[in-house]
Amino acid sequence: MRIAVAGATGNIGTLTIAALQRDGHDVVRISRSLGIDLVTGDGLDAALAGVEAVIDVTSSNATDPAETVAFFGGATRNLLAAEERAGVGHHVLLSIAGLHRVKGNAHYFGKREQERLVAAGPVPWTIVPATQFHDFAAMVASWTEQDGVTTIPPLLLQPIAPADVADILAEVATGTPQGSYRDIAGPEPQDLVDMARRTYQARGRTVKVVPTWSGMFGQDMAGDTLLPGEGARIAPTTFDEWLATL
Repeated sequence: MRIAVAGATGNIGTLTIAALQRDGHDVVRISRSLGIDLVTGDGLDAALAGVEAVIDVTSSNATDPAETVAFFGGATRNLLAAEERAGVGHHVLLSIAGLHRVKGNAHYFGKREQERLVAAGPVPWTIVPATQFHDFAAMVASWTEQDGVTTIPPLLLQPIAPADVADILAEVATGTPQGSYRDIAGPEPQDLVDMARRTYQARGRTVKVVPTWSGMFGQDMAGDTLLPGEGARIAPTTFDEWLATL
């Protein structure tokens, strides 16, 4: 198949492209750095010519709810409109498990708008909600690390390996549209604070990890809020196995 990946140069995008190419598919990369801009729509029509399915793994670093809604909303409208013009038959969106249980996080505002537009849009769709990735703790720690100290919220997660996410997205995109897909998650629950400590250890670094709720993650994300729902698809790679690759 000819499949386009939006967000092609990010971590998940790169892994998804590798999974598709491994299985013999023709991949079109969509990224602003490659001259195809979802926000303006520039280059989209040419990129989607002959494309049968699109996998959207775009993300945003915005920290304001209005900014995330504007980014995801504008990019998704442009992408769906271009897909409709090109006759694309399947739009696959990577989303977040527990998205509708968390109300205060800015990123989640944008992702909810993205889901709404895809579900109401003109292109047959599948939305794949994933739990946080195995490298999530390292990313969160990097935001606050200073002078050998970082602060981490005590979140309970069931993290999934990025490569497993990519494999599932590639599989879903080559099948028929399924609407709301079941949550995808890794095999074991983990504490984010412990994940951060073990990630630093695996990388040979000594950083003091301080648990705290002060930051961008509120207590509406505590408890089992971020865990996968019933009937989730469990990917094989454990956090320990992922750590061993660092």
